[in-house]
Amino acid sequence: MAKRKPQLNAQGPRIDRQAIWETLRDMHAKGLAIATVDVSLLMPDAVSQGRVRDYLNGLEKGGYLARLDVPRKSGEPVQFKLEKDVGVEAPRVRKDGSTPTGGLGREQMWRTLKIIGDCTSRELADAATTPKVEIAETTANEYLRFLAAAEYVAIVRPGSPGVLTRYRLVSTRWTGPRAPMIQRTKQLYDPNTGQVVYVRVTKTEGGEP
Repeated sequence: MAKRKPQLNAQGPRIDRQAIWETLRDMHAKGLAIATVDVSLLMPDAVSQGRVRDYLNGLEKGGYLARLDVPRKSGEPVQFKLEKDVGVEAPRVRKDGSTPTGGLGREQMWRTLKIIGDCTSRELADAATTPKVEIAETTANEYLRFLAAAEYVAIVRPGSPGVLTRYRLVSTRWTGPRAPMIQRTKQLYDPNTGQVVYVRVTKTEGGEP
């Protein structure tokens, strides 16, 4: 099989899920049947065949892939077709096909910031909350503080007793549709650029707590 040329790459680093999804879309565009072993051969060495198999199984159970009704001998791989193409961004699915909610709140806040104009943490939490994912004011406050430290948002009105800080997205700092994420190490990572854009220094080292 010839080396693939992705139909359209998403912005940011190519994590396992994204690399697999781009390969599936490319195979579909070429009229090729999809099988775990064939997809694995097109993956970077760091992406295991087990990871490919788990993701394909999740996509099938989530309705994104459908099995081809073709005769196959014992030991031959199951073949799929792309049933639901949702675009460049890889669907996030668990092994059982369900959609994980972790990270959805962050994505909703990032999109909302581009639409809402200036806002407080309370206003952002209210505007970004959906029936599926509720966002707490404390969550929005922490996210805005990290974005401000990385200069993605500007403070248009400092906070004071009884008055919440007001922020606005800096238009030139909109790096793409994928939301910058606060990692466990308390640093802000931008998946659109593949860079860590802010690291919070611990209090013992002289930084903010």
